[in-house]
Amino acid sequence: ATKLTSNSDFQVVLLDKNNYHQFQPLFYQVATASLEPSSICFPFRKVFQKNKEIHIRVAQVSKIVQTENYVETDIGKVDYDFLVLAMGGDTNFFGNKNIEQHAVPMKSVSEALALRNRVLQQFENAVLLPDFTERQKMLDIVIVGGGPTGVEVAGALAELKTHILPKDYPELNFKEMDIFLIESSPRLLNVMSEKSSLEAKEILEKKGVTVLINTQVQDYIDYNVVISDGRRIPAQTLIWAAGIIANAVDGLDSSVLGRGRRVLVDEFSRVKGSQNVFCVGDMSLQSDQKYPNGYPQVAPVAMQQAEHLEKNLNNILQNKPLVPFVYFNQGSMATIGRNKAVVDLPFYHFKGFFAWLVWMALHLVSIIGIKNRVLVFINWTWNYITYDQSLRLIIKPIKIKDQASESIAKP
Repeated sequence: ATKLTSNSDFQVVLLDKNNYHQFQPLFYQVATASLEPSSICFPFRKVFQKNKEIHIRVAQVSKIVQTENYVETDIGKVDYDFLVLAMGGDTNFFGNKNIEQHAVPMKSVSEALALRNRVLQQFENAVLLPDFTERQKMLDIVIVGGGPTGVEVAGALAELKTHILPKDYPELNFKEMDIFLIESSPRLLNVMSEKSSLEAKEILEKKGVTVLINTQVQDYIDYNVVISDGRRIPAQTLIWAAGIIANAVDGLDSSVLGRGRRVLVDEFSRVKGSQNVFCVGDMSLQSDQKYPNGYPQVAPVAMQQAEHLEKNLNNILQNKPLVPFVYFNQGSMATIGRNKAVVDLPFYHFKGFFAWLVWMALHLVSIIGIKNRVLVFINWTWNYITYDQSLRLIIKPIKIKDQASESIAKP
Protein backbone atom coordinates (compact mmCIF):
# COMPACT_ATOMS: atom_id res chain seq x y z
CA ALA A 1 0.00 0.00 0.00
CA THR A 2 2.78 2.43 0.88
CA LYS A 3 4.66 1.77 -2.36
CA LEU A 4 1.49 2.16 -4.42
CA THR A 5 0.76 5.61 -3.09
CA SER A 6 4.35 6.84 -2.97
CA ASN A 7 5.21 6.02 -6.57
CA SER A 8 1.93 6.58 -8.42
CA ASP A 9 -1.49 8.24 -8.42
CA PHE A 10 -3.24 5.43 -6.56
CA GLN A 11 -5.50 6.12 -3.61
CA VAL A 12 -5.73 3.11 -1.32
CA VAL A 13 -8.65 2.19 0.94
CA LEU A 14 -7.65 -0.50 3.45
CA LEU A 15 -10.58 -2.50 4.84
CA ASP A 16 -10.00 -4.82 7.79
CA LYS A 17 -12.15 -6.10 10.63
CA ASN A 18 -9.25 -5.32 13.01
CA ASN A 19 -7.44 -2.01 13.40
CA TYR A 20 -4.03 -3.66 13.68
CA HIS A 21 -1.54 -5.90 11.90
CA GLN A 22 -0.70 -9.15 13.70
CA PHE A 23 2.51 -11.13 13.24
CA GLN A 24 1.25 -14.69 12.93
CA PRO A 25 4.56 -16.64 13.23
CA LEU A 26 4.80 -15.65 16.92
CA PHE A 27 1.21 -16.42 17.95
CA TYR A 28 2.46 -19.55 19.68
CA GLN A 29 4.66 -17.45 21.99
CA VAL A 30 1.63 -15.43 23.07
CA ALA A 31 -0.25 -18.70 23.65
CA THR A 32 2.56 -20.07 25.83
CA ALA A 33 3.01 -16.86 27.87
CA SER A 34 6.36 -15.89 26.35
CA LEU A 35 5.25 -12.62 24.72
CA GLU A 36 2.64 -9.94 25.29
CA PRO A 37 0.05 -9.67 22.49
CA SER A 38 0.97 -5.99 21.99
CA SER A 39 4.54 -7.03 21.13
CA ILE A 40 3.43 -8.67 17.90
CA CYS A 41 0.59 -6.33 16.94
CA PHE A 42 0.86 -2.89 15.37
CA PRO A 43 -2.00 -0.45 14.66
CA PHE A 44 -2.62 0.35 10.99
CA ARG A 45 -3.03 4.05 11.68
CA LYS A 46 0.42 4.12 13.24
CA VAL A 47 1.94 2.28 10.26
CA PHE A 48 0.42 4.70 7.73
CA GLN A 49 0.45 7.83 9.88
CA LYS A 50 2.36 9.93 7.34
CA ASN A 51 0.60 8.69 4.23
CA LYS A 52 -2.51 10.73 3.45
CA GLU A 53 -3.42 8.61 0.41
CA ILE A 54 -4.14 5.51 2.49
CA HIS A 55 -7.61 5.51 4.07
CA ILE A 56 -8.23 2.97 6.81
CA ARG A 57 -11.70 1.68 7.60
CA VAL A 58 -12.41 -0.93 10.26
CA ALA A 59 -15.08 -2.95 8.49
CA GLN A 60 -16.23 -6.46 7.69
CA VAL A 61 -16.57 -7.12 3.96
CA SER A 62 -19.71 -9.16 3.23
CA LYS A 63 -20.03 -9.16 -0.56
CA ILE A 64 -18.26 -8.23 -3.79
CA VAL A 65 -20.39 -6.84 -6.61
CA GLN A 66 -18.05 -7.20 -9.57
CA THR A 67 -20.52 -6.00 -12.19
CA GLU A 68 -20.68 -2.57 -10.52
CA ASN A 69 -17.19 -2.47 -8.95
CA TYR A 70 -18.03 -2.11 -5.28
CA VAL A 71 -17.95 -4.13 -2.07
CA GLU A 72 -20.62 -4.27 0.60
CA THR A 73 -19.45 -3.86 4.20
CA ASP A 74 -21.03 -3.37 7.60
CA ILE A 75 -20.24 0.36 7.31
CA GLY A 76 -21.70 0.76 3.82
CA LYS A 77 -20.73 0.48 0.16
CA VAL A 78 -17.13 1.04 -0.98
CA ASP A 79 -16.38 1.58 -4.68
CA TYR A 80 -13.17 0.44 -6.34
CA ASP A 81 -11.27 0.60 -9.61
CA PHE A 82 -9.04 -2.30 -8.55
CA LEU A 83 -9.83 -4.72 -5.77
CA VAL A 84 -7.14 -6.75 -3.97
CA LEU A 85 -8.33 -9.63 -1.80
CA ALA A 86 -5.86 -10.56 0.94
CA MET A 87 -8.22 -11.91 3.59
CA GLY A 88 -6.04 -14.87 4.52
CA GLY A 89 -7.31 -18.12 5.93
CA ASP A 90 -9.11 -19.56 8.91
CA THR A 91 -8.92 -22.87 10.75
CA ASN A 92 -10.22 -25.88 8.85
CA PHE A 93 -11.99 -28.36 11.13
CA PHE A 94 -12.88 -30.61 8.18
CA GLY A 95 -16.56 -30.61 9.08
CA ASN A 96 -16.19 -32.05 12.58
CA LYS A 97 -18.58 -30.05 14.74
CA ASN A 98 -17.37 -31.44 18.08
CA ILE A 99 -13.79 -30.41 17.34
CA GLU A 100 -14.91 -27.02 16.03
CA GLN A 101 -16.89 -26.38 19.20
CA HIS A 102 -14.35 -27.49 21.78
CA ALA A 103 -10.84 -27.31 20.28
CA VAL A 104 -8.71 -24.17 20.47
CA PRO A 105 -7.41 -22.87 17.11
CA MET A 106 -4.57 -20.39 16.69
CA LYS A 107 -5.15 -18.20 13.65
CA SER A 108 -5.34 -14.85 15.46
CA VAL A 109 -3.85 -13.14 18.48
CA SER A 110 -7.27 -13.37 20.17
CA GLU A 111 -7.25 -17.14 19.78
CA ALA A 112 -3.67 -17.29 21.07
CA LEU A 113 -4.79 -15.41 24.19
CA ALA A 114 -7.75 -17.76 24.57
CA LEU A 115 -5.34 -20.70 24.44
CA ARG A 116 -3.13 -19.11 27.10
CA ASN A 117 -6.18 -18.65 29.32
CA ARG A 118 -7.29 -22.23 28.73
CA VAL A 119 -3.93 -23.79 29.53
CA LEU A 120 -3.33 -21.72 32.68
CA GLN A 121 -6.88 -22.24 33.93
CA GLN A 122 -6.49 -26.00 33.58
CA PHE A 123 -3.47 -25.92 35.91
CA GLU A 124 -5.47 -23.89 38.42
CA ASN A 125 -8.25 -26.48 38.21
CA ALA A 126 -5.81 -29.39 38.54
CA VAL A 127 -4.52 -28.06 41.88
CA LEU A 128 -7.98 -28.62 43.35
CA LEU A 129 -8.42 -32.22 42.17
CA PRO A 130 -7.33 -35.12 44.45
CA ASP A 131 -8.26 -37.78 41.87
CA PHE A 132 -5.32 -38.75 39.59
CA THR A 133 -7.45 -39.53 36.52
CA GLU A 134 -9.38 -36.26 36.63
CA ARG A 135 -6.22 -34.29 37.40
CA GLN A 136 -4.34 -35.81 34.48
CA LYS A 137 -7.18 -34.92 32.11
CA MET A 138 -6.65 -31.30 33.18
CA LEU A 139 -2.89 -31.44 32.74
CA ASP A 140 -2.59 -33.36 29.46
CA ILE A 141 -2.52 -31.40 26.20
CA VAL A 142 -3.12 -32.72 22.69
CA ILE A 143 -1.87 -30.75 19.67
CA VAL A 144 -3.18 -31.76 16.25
CA GLY A 145 -1.10 -30.79 13.23
CA GLY A 146 2.61 -31.40 12.74
CA GLY A 147 3.39 -28.30 10.69
CA PRO A 148 5.59 -25.44 11.97
CA THR A 149 2.84 -24.15 14.29
CA GLY A 150 2.19 -27.52 15.92
CA VAL A 151 5.89 -28.29 16.31
CA GLU A 152 6.66 -24.87 17.80
CA VAL A 153 3.72 -25.02 20.24
CA ALA A 154 4.73 -28.52 21.35
CA GLY A 155 8.33 -27.44 21.95
CA ALA A 156 7.28 -24.33 23.89
CA LEU A 157 4.83 -26.28 26.09
CA ALA A 158 7.47 -28.93 26.80
CA GLU A 159 9.83 -26.22 28.07
CA LEU A 160 7.07 -24.68 30.20
CA LYS A 161 6.48 -28.11 31.72
CA THR A 162 10.19 -28.57 32.51
CA HIS A 163 11.37 -25.13 33.59
CA ILE A 164 8.43 -22.91 34.56
CA LEU A 165 5.31 -24.69 35.72
CA PRO A 166 6.89 -26.73 38.56
CA LYS A 167 7.91 -23.43 40.20
CA ASP A 168 4.41 -21.96 39.82
CA TYR A 169 2.56 -25.09 40.93
CA PRO A 170 4.68 -26.96 43.48
CA GLU A 171 1.56 -28.92 44.54
CA LEU A 172 1.45 -30.65 41.15
CA ASN A 173 3.63 -33.46 39.87
CA PHE A 174 4.37 -32.53 36.28
CA LYS A 175 5.52 -36.05 35.51
CA GLU A 176 1.76 -36.64 35.26
CA MET A 177 1.50 -34.12 32.43
CA ASP A 178 1.65 -35.56 28.91
CA ILE A 179 1.95 -33.55 25.69
CA PHE A 180 0.83 -35.27 22.49
CA LEU A 181 1.56 -34.05 18.95
CA ILE A 182 -0.57 -35.83 16.34
CA GLU A 183 0.08 -35.67 12.59
CA SER A 184 -1.96 -37.52 9.96
CA SER A 185 0.84 -37.76 7.40
CA PRO A 186 3.98 -39.96 7.63
CA ARG A 187 6.18 -37.12 8.98
CA LEU A 188 6.28 -33.74 10.71
CA LEU A 189 7.05 -30.47 8.89
CA ASN A 190 5.84 -31.57 5.47
CA VAL A 191 6.82 -28.22 3.97
CA MET A 192 10.44 -28.88 4.92
CA SER A 193 13.04 -31.52 4.09
CA GLU A 194 12.84 -35.06 5.39
CA LYS A 195 16.02 -34.40 7.37
CA SER A 196 14.38 -31.48 9.20
CA SER A 197 11.32 -33.63 9.83
CA LEU A 198 13.32 -36.41 11.47
CA GLU A 199 15.36 -33.95 13.53
CA ALA A 200 12.25 -32.15 14.77
CA LYS A 201 10.66 -35.44 15.84
CA GLU A 202 13.84 -36.50 17.65
CA ILE A 203 14.16 -33.16 19.49
CA LEU A 204 10.51 -33.17 20.58
CA GLU A 205 10.70 -36.72 21.86
CA LYS A 206 13.82 -35.84 23.87
CA LYS A 207 11.78 -33.01 25.41
CA GLY A 208 9.15 -35.53 26.48
CA VAL A 209 6.54 -34.94 23.76
CA THR A 210 4.70 -38.03 22.49
CA VAL A 211 4.70 -37.74 18.69
CA LEU A 212 2.11 -39.77 16.78
CA ILE A 213 2.48 -39.80 12.99
CA ASN A 214 0.23 -41.55 10.45
CA THR A 215 -2.54 -40.91 12.98
CA GLN A 216 -5.84 -39.17 12.32
CA VAL A 217 -8.02 -37.48 14.91
CA GLN A 218 -11.55 -38.65 14.22
CA ASP A 219 -13.55 -36.92 16.95
CA TYR A 220 -13.51 -35.18 20.32
CA ILE A 221 -16.14 -36.66 22.63
CA ASP A 222 -16.55 -35.75 26.32
CA TYR A 223 -13.02 -34.34 26.35
CA ASN A 224 -11.59 -37.52 24.87
CA VAL A 225 -9.57 -37.25 21.65
CA VAL A 226 -10.60 -40.20 19.46
CA ILE A 227 -7.77 -41.29 17.14
CA SER A 228 -7.71 -43.62 14.14
CA ASP A 229 -6.31 -46.67 15.93
CA GLY A 230 -9.34 -46.68 18.25
CA ARG A 231 -7.64 -45.18 21.29
CA ARG A 232 -9.06 -42.28 23.29
CA ILE A 233 -6.74 -39.72 24.84
CA PRO A 234 -8.37 -37.87 27.78
CA ALA A 235 -7.49 -34.16 27.58
CA GLN A 236 -9.35 -31.00 28.46
CA THR A 237 -7.11 -29.00 26.11
CA LEU A 238 -7.14 -29.82 22.39
CA ILE A 239 -5.09 -27.43 20.23
CA TRP A 240 -6.08 -27.57 16.56
CA ALA A 241 -3.30 -26.61 14.14
CA ALA A 242 -4.18 -29.17 11.48
CA GLY A 243 -5.69 -27.29 8.58
CA ILE A 244 -6.40 -24.01 6.88
CA ILE A 245 -9.33 -22.88 4.76
CA ALA A 246 -9.51 -19.58 2.90
CA ASN A 247 -11.81 -16.94 4.33
CA ALA A 248 -15.02 -16.72 2.36
CA VAL A 249 -16.68 -13.70 0.79
CA ASP A 250 -19.91 -13.61 -1.24
CA GLY A 251 -19.81 -12.46 -4.84
CA LEU A 252 -17.18 -14.86 -6.15
CA ASP A 253 -18.49 -17.53 -8.52
CA SER A 254 -18.00 -21.11 -7.31
CA SER A 255 -16.05 -21.81 -10.52
CA VAL A 256 -13.15 -19.66 -9.26
CA LEU A 257 -12.88 -21.51 -5.93
CA GLY A 258 -10.40 -24.36 -5.66
CA ARG A 259 -9.12 -26.67 -2.96
CA GLY A 260 -9.56 -25.32 0.55
CA ARG A 261 -11.90 -22.62 -0.82
CA ARG A 262 -8.85 -20.81 -2.22
CA VAL A 263 -9.43 -18.38 -5.08
CA LEU A 264 -8.01 -19.45 -8.43
CA VAL A 265 -5.75 -16.78 -9.88
CA ASP A 266 -3.66 -16.49 -13.04
CA GLU A 267 0.05 -15.74 -13.25
CA PHE A 268 -0.67 -12.05 -12.62
CA SER A 269 -2.62 -12.75 -9.37
CA ARG A 270 -5.88 -11.86 -11.12
CA VAL A 271 -8.98 -13.78 -10.10
CA LYS A 272 -9.91 -16.10 -12.98
CA GLY A 273 -12.33 -14.38 -15.33
CA SER A 274 -11.72 -10.89 -13.92
CA GLN A 275 -9.62 -7.97 -15.12
CA ASN A 276 -9.57 -5.78 -12.01
CA VAL A 277 -9.96 -8.15 -9.05
CA PHE A 278 -6.74 -9.62 -7.63
CA CYS A 279 -6.04 -12.05 -4.83
CA VAL A 280 -2.80 -12.71 -2.90
CA GLY A 281 -1.64 -14.64 0.14
CA ASP A 282 -3.24 -17.65 1.80
CA MET A 283 -6.55 -16.92 0.09
CA SER A 284 -5.13 -17.31 -3.43
CA LEU A 285 -4.33 -20.44 -5.40
CA GLN A 286 -1.77 -20.12 -8.17
CA SER A 287 -0.20 -23.30 -9.50
CA ASP A 288 2.67 -24.13 -11.82
CA GLN A 289 4.69 -27.21 -12.77
CA LYS A 290 6.68 -27.17 -9.53
CA TYR A 291 3.61 -26.51 -7.35
CA PRO A 292 0.67 -28.26 -9.10
CA ASN A 293 -1.53 -27.93 -5.99
CA GLY A 294 -0.75 -24.23 -5.57
CA TYR A 295 1.92 -22.26 -3.80
CA PRO A 296 2.25 -23.04 -0.08
CA GLN A 297 0.19 -20.94 2.32
CA VAL A 298 3.14 -19.31 4.05
CA ALA A 299 4.18 -15.71 4.69
CA PRO A 300 7.02 -15.52 2.10
CA VAL A 301 4.58 -16.35 -0.72
CA ALA A 302 2.19 -13.60 0.36
CA MET A 303 4.98 -11.04 0.72
CA GLN A 304 6.43 -11.82 -2.71
CA GLN A 305 2.97 -11.73 -4.30
CA ALA A 306 2.21 -8.36 -2.72
CA GLU A 307 5.46 -6.78 -3.91
CA HIS A 308 4.96 -8.17 -7.40
CA LEU A 309 1.33 -7.02 -7.59
CA GLU A 310 2.35 -3.48 -6.65
CA LYS A 311 4.63 -3.38 -9.69
CA ASN A 312 1.96 -4.82 -11.97
CA LEU A 313 -0.67 -2.32 -10.80
CA ASN A 314 1.74 0.45 -11.67
CA ASN A 315 2.32 -1.24 -15.04
CA ILE A 316 -1.43 -1.09 -15.68
CA LEU A 317 -1.46 2.61 -14.82
CA GLN A 318 1.42 3.22 -17.25
CA ASN A 319 -0.01 0.97 -20.00
CA LYS A 320 2.90 -1.44 -19.70
CA PRO A 321 2.59 -5.24 -20.04
CA LEU A 322 2.05 -7.29 -16.91
CA VAL A 323 4.87 -9.48 -15.61
CA PRO A 324 4.04 -13.07 -14.50
CA PHE A 325 4.63 -13.96 -10.85
CA VAL A 326 6.84 -16.92 -9.98
CA TYR A 327 7.44 -17.86 -6.36
CA PHE A 328 11.07 -18.09 -5.28
CA ASN A 329 11.49 -20.41 -2.31
CA GLN A 330 14.10 -18.74 -0.09
CA GLY A 331 13.93 -21.51 2.48
CA SER A 332 11.94 -22.70 5.50
CA MET A 333 12.60 -22.85 9.21
CA ALA A 334 11.05 -23.94 12.47
CA THR A 335 12.12 -23.58 16.09
CA ILE A 336 11.65 -26.37 18.60
CA GLY A 337 12.51 -24.55 21.79
CA ARG A 338 15.63 -23.14 23.39
CA ASN A 339 18.76 -23.50 21.24
CA LYS A 340 16.92 -25.84 18.88
CA ALA A 341 15.76 -25.08 15.35
CA VAL A 342 15.93 -26.50 11.84
CA VAL A 343 16.58 -24.43 8.72
CA ASP A 344 16.25 -25.49 5.08
CA LEU A 345 17.84 -23.19 2.52
CA PRO A 346 17.60 -23.98 -1.22
CA PHE A 347 21.02 -25.65 -1.22
CA TYR A 348 21.88 -26.11 2.45
CA HIS A 349 20.42 -27.52 5.67
CA PHE A 350 21.49 -26.82 9.23
CA LYS A 351 20.16 -27.19 12.75
CA GLY A 352 20.88 -26.48 16.39
CA PHE A 353 22.00 -23.30 18.13
CA PHE A 354 23.06 -21.39 14.99
CA ALA A 355 19.78 -22.28 13.28
CA TRP A 356 17.95 -21.01 16.37
CA LEU A 357 19.83 -17.69 16.22
CA VAL A 358 19.00 -17.34 12.52
CA TRP A 359 15.32 -18.08 13.23
CA MET A 360 15.24 -15.41 15.97
CA ALA A 361 17.04 -12.79 13.87
CA LEU A 362 14.78 -13.21 10.82
CA HIS A 363 11.60 -13.12 12.88
CA LEU A 364 12.81 -10.12 14.83
CA VAL A 365 13.47 -8.00 11.73
CA SER A 366 10.09 -9.05 10.27
CA ILE A 367 8.14 -7.49 13.14
CA ILE A 368 6.71 -4.06 12.36
CA GLY A 369 7.93 -1.21 14.55
CA ILE A 370 11.21 -0.59 16.35
CA LYS A 371 9.51 -0.53 19.75
CA ASN A 372 7.94 -3.94 19.12
CA ARG A 373 11.29 -5.40 18.05
CA VAL A 374 12.96 -4.05 21.19
CA LEU A 375 10.20 -5.45 23.42
CA VAL A 376 10.40 -8.87 21.82
CA PHE A 377 14.20 -8.89 22.05
CA ILE A 378 14.08 -7.91 25.74
CA ASN A 379 11.52 -10.65 26.46
CA TRP A 380 13.57 -13.25 24.63
CA THR A 381 16.78 -12.22 26.40
CA TRP A 382 15.13 -12.22 29.83
CA ASN A 383 13.52 -15.59 29.22
CA TYR A 384 16.82 -17.05 28.05
CA ILE A 385 18.75 -15.82 31.09
CA THR A 386 16.16 -16.58 33.77
CA TYR A 387 14.19 -19.51 32.31
CA ASP A 388 11.14 -17.54 33.33
CA GLN A 389 8.45 -15.10 32.17
CA SER A 390 6.06 -12.92 34.11
CA LEU A 391 3.22 -13.10 31.59
CA ARG A 392 1.25 -16.02 32.95
CA LEU A 393 -1.96 -14.04 33.39
CA ILE A 394 -5.47 -15.37 32.91
CA ILE A 395 -7.18 -12.41 31.27
CA LYS A 396 -10.82 -13.16 30.62
CA PRO A 397 -13.01 -10.99 28.37
CA ILE A 398 -16.06 -9.36 29.93
CA LYS A 399 -19.22 -8.04 28.36
CA ILE A 400 -19.55 -4.28 28.70
CA LYS A 401 -23.05 -2.98 29.04
CA ASP A 402 -23.60 -0.52 26.21
CA GLN A 403 -25.35 2.28 28.13
CA ALA A 404 -25.22 4.65 25.14
CA SER A 405 -27.09 2.21 22.90
CA GLU A 406 -29.53 1.43 25.68
CA SER A 407 -30.35 5.09 26.26
CA ILE A 408 -30.95 5.60 22.53
CA ALA A 409 -33.31 2.64 22.44
CA LYS A 410 -35.47 4.02 25.28
CA PRO A 411 -38.54 6.02 24.21
